Amino acid sequence: MEAVRHRRTLVSLACPVYVELLAGVTAGIINMVWVTRLGGDAVAAVAVATNVENLLLGVILVAGSGTTVRVARARGAQDAAALRSAVRGGWALWALVTPVVAAGGFLAREPLARLVLGGDDGRAVSLAAGYFAVALPGIAVFYATTVVDGVLKGAGDTRTPMRLSLLANGLILALDPLFVFGLGLGVRGAAVSTVLGRTAALVCGLAVLHRRGLFRLSLPRSCGFLGLVADLRGTATTGLPMSADFLVRMTGALALVAVVARIGVDEVAAYGIATKAMYVATMAFYAVRQAASIHTAHLLGAGRDERREVGRQALLLAGGLGLTAATVLLAGAPWIMRGFGAESGVADAGTLFLRCVGPYLVLLACFIALGGVFEGSGRARALARVTFCGTVLQLAFATGLSGWGLLGVCLAMALSMALQCTAVSRMHRRTARPGVVAGGAGGRPETSRVRP
Repeated sequence: MEAVRHRRTLVSLACPVYVELLAGVTAGIINMVWVTRLGGDAVAAVAVATNVENLLLGVILVAGSGTTVRVARARGAQDAAALRSAVRGGWALWALVTPVVAAGGFLAREPLARLVLGGDDGRAVSLAAGYFAVALPGIAVFYATTVVDGVLKGAGDTRTPMRLSLLANGLILALDPLFVFGLGLGVRGAAVSTVLGRTAALVCGLAVLHRRGLFRLSLPRSCGFLGLVADLRGTATTGLPMSADFLVRMTGALALVAVVARIGVDEVAAYGIATKAMYVATMAFYAVRQAASIHTAHLLGAGRDERREVGRQALLLAGGLGLTAATVLLAGAPWIMRGFGAESGVADAGTLFLRCVGPYLVLLACFIALGGVFEGSGRARALARVTFCGTVLQLAFATGLSGWGLLGVCLAMALSMALQCTAVSRMHRRTARPGVVAGGAGGRPETSRVRP
């Protein structure tokens, strides 16, 4: 019965997160669809700007993920003081990080545009700089929404963040033609509609927090400046390893493109299309990860160390999703490549990659899902170390096996992920013993093992 209860909890938490993650990817696609009519320079500008924004998401994950875990732990412990500390810490970190990224990005928008477009001084650079002029100051809204989502998810509500994300996307879809074409703002209009859509969603999210008594910006007299610094440090300490894990994985994926580029142009195009097709699956794995993190933190806060069973159920759930995705890609690879408009050489290379990437996907699903247990129990630093070492090994293996084409790249990805899974499973078996939580809800959880 306990296993069934854990599985149901994970599924109920993960399903809305999956929709929310897909909606986040869709926002960039919506902008791309509308600016396509403005020409290749406009498409290139929005594409690189969206990639930069995805990378900047890793910065605020420190606040979002750290807040989620700390709020979930406080909720499990039913500790009102720890809950206030977690919420204050998230907003304090937002206030510290946002001006640096927003103002710094705005001032450096033109050099940044040249950097991501390879130093070209053509029309695409000016278009990208125009997009950044709106989008980077507007990152404050995006970051604030991430903190709101973190508070809500930590409180056990993953449906409201999903609804807020769908609301933002719906508004972007409606506003894009108005600002891009109706008002003649072009690429800059796509940025304006994105910021406005997210602002509306943020206002609704803040209203939900206020209604539930979770929006606490005013500091109690007993807190003071030093207390606020302690809250900020607690959130940063909890969230920094999760952010590092994300950034390392993103950097590794970009570096792997350079390795694939040595094989050939068709292979680069095929790899790019195939990785986009895989997003549908990998988003599901990360949804299970967030669910496992929230559930684990909540249980530990309540004094119940059930990491072993939560990890087992997360593995079963994500492993099943990975196996399903591998089967679909194996059977439908040619149609998937054709759906993206790939032609003969690119289609053949992409079909081969998608048919061979199955073992990697299954292993990746297990690694990502089990990582949620580490995040929720305050051991994300160990997970980040495994991710870093695995990413370095993946690049080394891919470089050595690139002579086999995309088949060698698939093999390198699978080998490195197998080593990462072995490492994290050994750590999980060594630490996930039933015990009683000795640490407080606001700090790093500690367990005392039950000796027979």
